[in-house]
Amino acid sequence: MTETIERKNLRKERVGIVTSNKMQKTIVVQIRRKTRHPLYGKVIEKANKFKVHDEKNEAKVGDRVRIQETRPISKDKRWRLVEIIERARVQAEPTVATVPAGRPS
Repeated sequence: MTETIERKNLRKERVGIVTSNKMQKTIVVQIRRKTRHPLYGKVIEKANKFKVHDEKNEAKVGDRVRIQETRPISKDKRWRLVEIIERARVQAEPTVATVPAGRPS
């Protein structure tokens, strides 16, 4: 009788916003969470930044992405990009009004 052993995926997953994509195959993702201060009880916001492996260089700044823990890829990279949940909204270029040269009349 052969038994198939099902191995659970115990890797951590997080959702965050891409803050930088200036490196090759690497993005920086910021994770924000709210927690209660241990002494004063006030709700405070904490943030962590992770370097994430992006094989295809497809994530852009402002995208909401899902990342997953993985083996160390480099000195700082221990996460990889799983999916892009939501693309960043593209802001239209501000229109610049042309001002005629010289003094206004």
